[in-house]
Amino acid sequence: MIKLRALLICTVFTGCSVLAIGQGGANRAKPMNIIFILSDDHRYDAMGFMNKIPGLQTPGMDRMAKEGAHLKNAFVSTALCSPSRASILTGQYAHTHTVVDNDAPLPDNLTFFPQYLQKSGYQTAFLGKWHMGNTDDKPQPGFDHWVSFQGQGVYYNPTFNINGQRVKQPEGSYTTDLLTENAIDWLNHRNKQKPFFVYLSHKGVHAEFKAAKRHAGKYANLPIVCPPSMYLTATDSSKVYGEVTAPKGPVNYKDIPQWVRRQRYSWHGVDFMYHGDIKFNDFYRQYLETLLAVDESIQRVLDWVKEQGLEQNTMVVYMGDNGFSFGEHGLIDKRHAYEESMRVPLLCWAPALVKPGTVVPQIIMNIDIAPTFLQLAGVNRPANMQGSSFADLLRGNQTPWRDKVFYEYYWEASFPQTPTIFAIRTDRYKYIYNHGVWDINELYDLQNDPYEMNNLIRDTSFRKTGMALKKELFGWLEETKGQQIPLKYPPGRNDHQFRNTY
Repeated sequence: MIKLRALLICTVFTGCSVLAIGQGGANRAKPMNIIFILSDDHRYDAMGFMNKIPGLQTPGMDRMAKEGAHLKNAFVSTALCSPSRASILTGQYAHTHTVVDNDAPLPDNLTFFPQYLQKSGYQTAFLGKWHMGNTDDKPQPGFDHWVSFQGQGVYYNPTFNINGQRVKQPEGSYTTDLLTENAIDWLNHRNKQKPFFVYLSHKGVHAEFKAAKRHAGKYANLPIVCPPSMYLTATDSSKVYGEVTAPKGPVNYKDIPQWVRRQRYSWHGVDFMYHGDIKFNDFYRQYLETLLAVDESIQRVLDWVKEQGLEQNTMVVYMGDNGFSFGEHGLIDKRHAYEESMRVPLLCWAPALVKPGTVVPQIIMNIDIAPTFLQLAGVNRPANMQGSSFADLLRGNQTPWRDKVFYEYYWEASFPQTPTIFAIRTDRYKYIYNHGVWDINELYDLQNDPYEMNNLIRDTSFRKTGMALKKELFGWLEETKGQQIPLKYPPGRNDHQFRNTY
């Protein structure tokens, strides 16, 4: 009885296992199996159960929220593929791991959390988009099994790097489906005596969008609902793309930053999106059609766990690597510090750990993923990880937690229209510092201005609020050694190209 009580206490306080009864009635602790599903460019509110996009159907995500937990205030520290993915793997901010853009090489001194899982006895697999700097598609440390592709990859007829060998996939095959099938196949052939960790990293829903053939055209008649901030001035109605949501709060057209205004007619702006290669209405619908296969992937994974009888010892987590704009502020894509860019979907399904219908209101960040998974595996958090485990929050326990998000984005030579940006967001206010441009900074009252349309930076009644947030933002940068902005060699350039221009 004493041994059993001790085991129960260990289970509750470490969060690393569930109690299982083995053959002969012996009690033993089993580490939690973990399946992490990551999508690309999935905005936080593009899920059916959130009722933000009329007609959108995501039964897999809806199921995760209904049977598990919706972490409704999830954010990334940098809204860009490579930096965010590096933060997930290391538990560190971008200025710490230094993968600050999509071309920055991986430093030799980084350790990914699956490496710690391997050392503690887990078998691990990575399947999908890696996309970090100089690493291409070659196998990376921490994974026993590897399936990836070069760069952004393609939606149809991909070539996969499978454990170091490039293998062309069948004609007509669809990448989202292939990755899911490969993940389930590996799980079916795993060593069943060991716990497992699977990192299923989808290309979907990255542009340029291509839905699975079975989904193409499904949303052809879906109504287009545009955010009120899509129109930057009171007279800006030359291109109306659909029904416009009415603003909730005051609008200040005067203090929209100039870099935002100019970007409207650019690769990442609604009036010249992808240099005119796609119309906004098609962009809107094709994005949502491409998302359908990602949702089906979630359903297949959940069904597999149930079929194997592993639901009492397995956690499935779904997350987006960054957000995505649907016309807010006249923008598409991400990078900026507005809500639709820095917020992401985050769902957790773990019947033995999470009560159905749990809603976690606390601020969760991508740097928290690694510490959480390590705690559930019974591994101590390394000292260099800057995130924290949210396992106790999933259980519904009260625990001290952060009350703000810090954000950073570093200017890229490939997309110079967006400046370096630092931001701080609390549950009420957001302060955005636009660095290196002759332009205005931003302060928003998110409670009264959820669309971030009334910049309060010149309002004297908010001066103390803005100054306090700015001081805290730069205090964070100083404390975490982030005040030296990394300068990266421009991509695609070499000494020969610079010969006559220096």
